[in-house]
Amino acid sequence: MSDQLETIEDYYRRIRKDQIKIFDSEDFETGKSHFNISMRRYCSFKSPYNRRDYYKISFIIGKGTIHYGAHQLFIDGPALFFPSPSIPYSWECESDFQEGYFCLFNQEFFNGNSEFNLFKKTSMFKEWSKPVVFLNEEQTQLATLYFDQIYRMNNSTYPFRCSSIKSNLASVMHLALENRMEDINPNELPANVRLYKLFDELLNKQFPLDSPAYPLALKTPSDFAAHLNVHVNHLNSSVKSVTNLTTTQIIKEKMFEESKNLLKYTNWDIAQIGYTLGFDQPAHFNNFFKKHARTSPLKFKNLP
Repeated sequence: MSDQLETIEDYYRRIRKDQIKIFDSEDFETGKSHFNISMRRYCSFKSPYNRRDYYKISFIIGKGTIHYGAHQLFIDGPALFFPSPSIPYSWECESDFQEGYFCLFNQEFFNGNSEFNLFKKTSMFKEWSKPVVFLNEEQTQLATLYFDQIYRMNNSTYPFRCSSIKSNLASVMHLALENRMEDINPNELPANVRLYKLFDELLNKQFPLDSPAYPLALKTPSDFAAHLNVHVNHLNSSVKSVTNLTTTQIIKEKMFEESKNLLKYTNWDIAQIGYTLGFDQPAHFNNFFKKHARTSPLKFKNLP
């Protein structure tokens, strides 16, 4: 797997010459939700083959080849592309005619709407899922309608445009799932991918946390291994082989995402949030959060 990780800031630096709407560095401060959408057009070169730290959804109209991990996917009809950020991918045009849209957003945008919680429990953006969904004529018309509205709202002064964008983006995701994006026979997956899939489903079923009365139950690789009836070393090896991340890294990242949600969208105090996430002492939670966010939980909670 490629070691290159393109940040959302890297992306904007890369396409600055194309005069796509650029955001200042302040838009990427900790806790800032970010979304953007652009029309697709012909490009004479292959896009960089990197992992990303942001999500990207493409509505592709036009022929081309997607280089995705170890696979090459030829696109010869209208399609939706939902890549996993942790798998390196690139796009190469095979025809001059290119239409559609692509949108990108960061983790904060994805966390900022409870409607998106449903998709976190599905195959969406997962390493083991099928990233391409081909569309028939009716579905293409629907996708065009949704993306047209997202594009219009993104360039609008309508005060509730963010809500409209998220609603239409959710409709795009539902359209993809309706097209059997999860229709993968588990028995046809390699053993390491099957185990990772079970771990991922188990992890995501724990979130969102809805009450301090029910703290996080599974917090360590050993907890998950015991629940899955496998040795922790086997779990760690399988997860690493699929994601290039350790089991602990994935768990901690999920806990960090949830901590930001709880700080921003609940009235729980910081000690309650830390306890619910499995930290025995408030100081332990403070240290954990500072390590990941480079700011304290209190400062993050008070951000506008």
